[in-house]
Amino acid sequence: MSIDWNSQLADQLDWHWQNLLRPRLDGLTDEEYRWEPVAGCWSVRPRAESDPSVAHGSGEYVIEYAWPEPSPPPVTTIAWRLGHIVVGVLGMRSAAHFGGPPSDPDSFGYAGTADEALRQLDEAYETWSKGVRGLGAAGLERPCGPAEGPFAEFPMAALVLHINRETIHHGAEVCLLRDLYRKQG
Repeated sequence: MSIDWNSQLADQLDWHWQNLLRPRLDGLTDEEYRWEPVAGCWSVRPRAESDPSVAHGSGEYVIEYAWPEPSPPPVTTIAWRLGHIVVGVLGMRSAAHFGGPPSDPDSFGYAGTADEALRQLDEAYETWSKGVRGLGAAGLERPCGPAEGPFAEFPMAALVLHINRETIHHGAEVCLLRDLYRKQG
C-alpha cells in the first residue's frame, strides 16, 4: 500500500481545525479575548499597560513574555494563546519555509480585538496549510534548514508534525479558557 504522507500530515491538522478548533472560536468576544482568569497573566495588552521588560510587538498592542520563562510561567490569556499561534507557531514557520509575510514577536502588530485576532489566525493558518500541502514527498524529506536552529537537519515532516501538535495543544487551551470564562461564578 502506498501512503500519501503529505496529505496525511496536512489533513491531520486540517480536520482538527475545521471540526474542533475553528468552530469553537466563533463568537469570541473582546471580553473573553482579554479575560484574565488569575492575577498576573501574560496577555496581549496596550503597550502603555504592559511591563516594558516583557513587552514584544511593533504596534499599539504587545504580547508579554520573557525568555527563559520564569518558573512557574504565568498563566496566559486567550489573547496570548492566539497571538502565540499566529506568530510563534504558524507565522514564523510560514515566513521561513513558504514565503509567508515576515513574522516575529518584536515586529508583529498584535490584535487588540477578538475579531482582529481571529482574522490574523485565519490568515496564518491558510498560509501554513497551503505551504504544507505544496511540499510533496520530496519537500517533506528535505532538511528544515537554518531557520529551525538546532533542528536544521530534521526533515520538514518533523516540523509539520511539531506544528500540528503545537496548534492542537494551544488551540485546546483556548477552548478550555472559553469554557472557564463561560462557567465563571
